[in-house]
Amino acid sequence: MAEDIYSPDPLMIEESLEEWVMTKCENWRDHYESNYEAKFEEYYRLWRGQWDPADSQRGSERSRIISPALQQAVESNVAELEEATFGRGKWFDIADDTNDKDRQDIQYLRNKLTEDFENCKVRKAVAECLINSAVFGTGIGEVVLEEIKEMAPATQPIMEGQLQAVGVNITDRIVVKLKPVLPQNFLIDPVATTVEDAMGVAIDEFVSKHAIELLQEQEVYRDVYIESAAPDSDLEPDQDLTIYNDDKVRLTKYYGLVPRELLEAEDVEVESESMYVEAIVVIANGGTLLKAEANPYMMGDRPVVAFPWDVVPGRFWGRGVCEKGYNSQKALDTELRARIDALSLTIHPMLAIDATRLPRGAKPEVRPGKMILTNGDPREVLQPFNFGQVGQITFAQAQALQQMVQQATGAVDSAGIAGNVNGEATAAGISMSLGAIIKRHKRTLINFQQSFLLPFVSKAAHRYMQFDPENYPVADYKFNATSTLGIIAREYEVGQLVQLLQTMKQDSPSYPILIQSIIDNMNLSNREELIASMQQASQPDPQAQQMAQMAQEAQLQFQQAQTAALQGQAAESQARATKYLIDSELAPEELEIDKINAITRNLRDGDADDREFERRLKIAEVALKEKALDNKGVTPRVNDTDRNEQLPEPNQPSVPGSVQPFRRDGAQTRGPRGPNVGPAPEGGL
Repeated sequence: MAEDIYSPDPLMIEESLEEWVMTKCENWRDHYESNYEAKFEEYYRLWRGQWDPADSQRGSERSRIISPALQQAVESNVAELEEATFGRGKWFDIADDTNDKDRQDIQYLRNKLTEDFENCKVRKAVAECLINSAVFGTGIGEVVLEEIKEMAPATQPIMEGQLQAVGVNITDRIVVKLKPVLPQNFLIDPVATTVEDAMGVAIDEFVSKHAIELLQEQEVYRDVYIESAAPDSDLEPDQDLTIYNDDKVRLTKYYGLVPRELLEAEDVEVESESMYVEAIVVIANGGTLLKAEANPYMMGDRPVVAFPWDVVPGRFWGRGVCEKGYNSQKALDTELRARIDALSLTIHPMLAIDATRLPRGAKPEVRPGKMILTNGDPREVLQPFNFGQVGQITFAQAQALQQMVQQATGAVDSAGIAGNVNGEATAAGISMSLGAIIKRHKRTLINFQQSFLLPFVSKAAHRYMQFDPENYPVADYKFNATSTLGIIAREYEVGQLVQLLQTMKQDSPSYPILIQSIIDNMNLSNREELIASMQQASQPDPQAQQMAQMAQEAQLQFQQAQTAALQGQAAESQARATKYLIDSELAPEELEIDKINAITRNLRDGDADDREFERRLKIAEVALKEKALDNKGVTPRVNDTDRNEQLPEPNQPSVPGSVQPFRRDGAQTRGPRGPNVGPAPEGGL
């Protein structure tokens, strides 16, 4: 498919690989020099405090002073980000697969990477990239592989173990280093915004000649003759120094896409059939090919990381601290130089002299102890004068311009932001000012982590896995940055936590968490030990926890027993209430039965018996009413008409006393009005 849509250019066939690469690099350098070189050089001078005639704003300007406001802004911002990145010690972390429960491999890889980074001084290189980003707007670093010899003291038994030889064990291994790159030494496709989407990037710089010869000896570079390079001040780190031209080689390292036929023409094995192949090409002095190969890294990435301090949409080069405070810094320098020039006219003494009345050959100088000869009265020949006084408004203007520099760059120094941070405002005003500053730092910090720090850690880990698999297990890991807050942000957060702590009781469960957060944000030498001791103290004692559990179980059993007892009492009360209800329902029926038994007992045949039955029925009704009143607690009336009943006639049988109720078994019970009466004799009363 690629052969159908792509046909080699006849002119390209005659062009060599190094010529194609250098043509690209020269075009990219022309674009850089015409758009960025002059600005970056001025930013560098302002940061270093170096004066240049091109920096003067007035033709009559004599002073060369440069205000340190922009220098302070750069150092303050860089220190804040560096402290936020490396202040906690552990500045990156590794995330494993959630299904992997064993985290020993994660801890080993993190500790091993941290140790190698410390040995290779990665932190120093990252700090230099941060400074370059703050000054020029973009920080660039090259991921370099280097073979070193690790030496470790050791002993070895000799003479069959009778003696011990003391020496050094030497081990050859590959290490990964980070090399900061200045913007004048970096070339990129002008239409690209990142290193990954560019056609290619190149690092063009001077290196020592012996470094090239050592790599040729190790067969990393081709064995060709290398001459010293011609001088070029545009590539020098500091252009104000005298250039050293001996034993230097201009080395151009290109990382990017290269036409496939040009690589094949150099006998490079290419597996891809694409039009362009990702490759590494190294050229010395603009015309000598030292190395050409397809990308050898297992992830196929380019060994360059870069990040902008502040993103400029659609452009690779970012916006740094110097660019943000450039206008304020230039105005401040102009104000200070004008004041100094005015002071030279108002402070130094000047004389108006009548030249016709001076002796021949006299030198009219003004200095202590100087004698001036005049022809006549010196008061008439000499007259001191000045040009007035310097306006006091210039001091206020200089202070306002310095505040403008801090406002533009977001830097806070010991002077603070006048009126807001330095004790001239309320706590709310200070919080608002610091909150805005912290947000700007946090924004840059996140950009630095995602674009520079984490990509570098990932690239370094993959190279260690590829070239040193014995020490680095090959696996798919995810790297996370553990950067948090800088010094200003941490101090601000500690103050907020202390205020929150004052509103909380010590027995609150959140109290130890706040204490731990305060200690974690403080820059203490034994911070880790304090946090570990607090975590250990917060863990419960196993014996006390077991005793508390036993006490809780005993309390639960006691409560269950109490509940069961109360439920039994409730059931018993319910049964008793049911029994009383049934008895109350059956009582009227029993009374009716007793009434019938009392009436129908011992009756004779005839009319007399009928009248006796009616009389007994009335007596029973009275007895029942009396009993009902007794149950209700009411005393029966004495003059009850039913109770003053007439005695029966002599020819009628009589019943002694009131009618007594009978039990169900037929036995007569004790009535309410007299002793029990025995059974009646047979044949009548």
